Amino acid sequence: MRFALLGSGSKGNALVVEQGATRLLIDCGFSAREIAKRLARLELVPADIDAIVITHEHDDHWKGVSRFSRAHDLPVWLTPGTHSATVASEVAARELYSPHEPFAIGELELWPYPVPHDAREPAQLVVGNGEHRLGVLSDIGHATPHVRDMIDACDALIIEANHDPELLAAGPYPASLKARVAGRLGHLSNAQAAELVTQIDTGALQHVVAAHMSESNNRPELARAALAKALACTPDWVHVANQREGLPWRSLVNR
Repeated sequence: MRFALLGSGSKGNALVVEQGATRLLIDCGFSAREIAKRLARLELVPADIDAIVITHEHDDHWKGVSRFSRAHDLPVWLTPGTHSATVASEVAARELYSPHEPFAIGELELWPYPVPHDAREPAQLVVGNGEHRLGVLSDIGHATPHVRDMIDACDALIIEANHDPELLAAGPYPASLKARVAGRLGHLSNAQAAELVTQIDTGALQHVVAAHMSESNNRPELARAALAKALACTPDWVHVANQREGLPWRSLVNR
């Protein structure tokens, strides 16, 4: 199993997960044309994608869904709440999933789980192939016990490290947006992400990726340092997925 991020941040998010002949696009927060362009960097074309799985309806996760789905005849999986908050009738095909029940698409199994975020029915995901599990955790204001249980003992973890509180406080956002970002339905800070990592079993981790990082309110070296301290590793072991280039393929292998 391998994964790559097409881009990560407030201007757009998309993740590709591959197992055998199955390739899923998790979130589609760029235009359809930009998604195709970014897939090409991974030596993929839109026809290589089997389905789109959406975590929630915010534009940086939803923007290209309708056009990309229709252009390439791709089913879109989403929660009932996300469906009610979007124009999901404009996609090629719609499949609803519960944020409390696992489901499978091709050779991949997905375990969704609810998260506290200011969307209609947001979910995040653990994706597995029977041997390895990739935990995906973004767009969450605070970690719940259930969130900790879901991402425990994964083989790879993509975790939100959205902001540094001091940079956020001094940054350009209006007060209302600063309060939203730092609130219990907003986004994880570097310190919150690091604290969460200390509360789970990380012994199997092959990759850790800091994601959904604010370009205005954070710095890659700050996120890396916080997570590295929590993991007792060197900062260069922590990957950072950025807005422009995302993150190239990372593979999960048997040890």
